Amino acid sequence: MNVLRPDYNLKAWADGVERAVSVLTDDTPDLLIADIRLSDGLCFDVFERKQTHVPVIFTTAYDEFALQAFRVNSVDYLLKPIKENDLERALAKFEANCLTRPTSEQYKGLEASYLKNVKKNRFLVSVGDTYMYVETSDIAFFYVENRYVFLHTFSGKRYIVDYSLEQLDAMLDRRDFFRLSRNCIAHIKAVRKVSKYFGSRLTVSFSPECPHEILVSRTRVADCLKWLDGLS
Repeated sequence: MNVLRPDYNLKAWADGVERAVSVLTDDTPDLLIADIRLSDGLCFDVFERKQTHVPVIFTTAYDEFALQAFRVNSVDYLLKPIKENDLERALAKFEANCLTRPTSEQYKGLEASYLKNVKKNRFLVSVGDTYMYVETSDIAFFYVENRYVFLHTFSGKRYIVDYSLEQLDAMLDRRDFFRLSRNCIAHIKAVRKVSKYFGSRLTVSFSPECPHEILVSRTRVADCLKWLDGLS
């Protein structure tokens, strides 16, 4: 066949189940072209042993496996002898329906980018059997106490939230909030005074007062001062 696809590269090939599982373990191609009958079994044995979301163009001399094929990320099902225009159509279908979809890694990148640019403006909290929300602008700081994360408002109220400080750090606007220590993230308006402390650290005074002493470690001092100066 003379299918002209100069932008396609053959990454690997396998004539049996064992080799195919090894190939999919070592690398993830954009597309699989799989003969259903391999030298030591059926290609479906590969997908049972190695789960993958890679699109597949199946080829076979029989149509008995068509239904099974379409349960495994199938793009198309080509009967042998394969005609050139059928393969062209299958590749075009793959390009139209699969190449424009982000990979799992790209989805993670898109999610991270989304979280970076879209910040939470309120938090859901519960008081007994009642749910309510707290505006982010009303929050003075978050801190950890006895393995719980507390939200502390400027009015002096506090609530447990179901987020870690790591998660909160990604949700909050860096211009307003900064992680001062391993156990505290504070709003800029809650910081009353920052003083030099032993060991090149900083100690922070809050308004309202924080239940715990907060020390900024040496590794956070430079970023903390930039944040206080509005340069973060």
